[in-house]
Amino acid sequence: MRLLGRRGWGLLIGWLWLTGVASLPAAALDVPQLSGRIVDQAHVLSPAVAERLSADLAAHEANTSNQVAVLILPSLEGEPLFDFSHRVATAWKLGRKGTDNGVLLLVSIKDRKVRIEVGYGLEGVLTDARSAQIIRNEIVPRFRAGDVPAGVTAGVEAILRTIEGTYRAPEHPAATPSSSDAFATAAFAVILGVVVGLFFSRAHRGLGPVVGGGLSFLAAPWVIPAVIAGAVSLVLVGLLGMLGPSSGSRRRGDGGAFDGTWFSTQQGGWGSGGLGGSFGGSGGFSGGGGDFGGGGASGDW
Repeated sequence: MRLLGRRGWGLLIGWLWLTGVASLPAAALDVPQLSGRIVDQAHVLSPAVAERLSADLAAHEANTSNQVAVLILPSLEGEPLFDFSHRVATAWKLGRKGTDNGVLLLVSIKDRKVRIEVGYGLEGVLTDARSAQIIRNEIVPRFRAGDVPAGVTAGVEAILRTIEGTYRAPEHPAATPSSSDAFATAAFAVILGVVVGLFFSRAHRGLGPVVGGGLSFLAAPWVIPAVIAGAVSLVLVGLLGMLGPSSGSRRRGDGGAFDGTWFSTQQGGWGSGGLGGSFGGSGGFSGGGGDFGGGGASGDW
């Protein structure tokens, strides 16, 4: 006891406490509330897309009693995809009790993972192999192309058609647009932005780069090429505007028809806010008591 001394024992106890705390499991990610057939917590679907998908799922349920729901998360926050997907499907109780005819399509944006969770009653038709085929052929190629709404829509449609017996897998996965096509579209967006930006620069030197960069951003495909095209247009219009006639030659305060006018595009998702699941939630949508046994498939992009 005396070999360590008071200070030594204090250090040892502190080390043991810190080691024990570090070994504790992280807090589990909460299962979101089932507020509707589409629960989009990442806000990647537009209101129109979410409403259309919700209507399709509601119509399918009315015709077949099968309950299919979609959950889109910003992140799994370290949770294993399979475990969390099964936990959500079980908590939501999709499908009818005894029939167990529920399906969950779960997408995690930051983790770039997707899973189709299938209830007991649909495992015979929506098999593990067919679920993997849908993810591989319909969802992942569109996600890799940067079009998450299209991937979710194609996945939902393929799930419904598979259950209905009308789905036919394509011989080849949906092709991802080539880099040359993306470059050509981005180059056109830059040219368009520069031309329009220079026109606006004649009215207001500061306005031209903003308009040109914004237009190029909107015209370019996907997010990364759009950001690059917007930045290039903004810089080019600014430099070319400095070489042209100076708008400063006008009298102070005489900035032309566009003086003091600013155009901006607010980014960061569709801003659907609480849209995720709002469709159907107002109609009292809820699980029917279905159960899940781990059937389905997972993938990533």
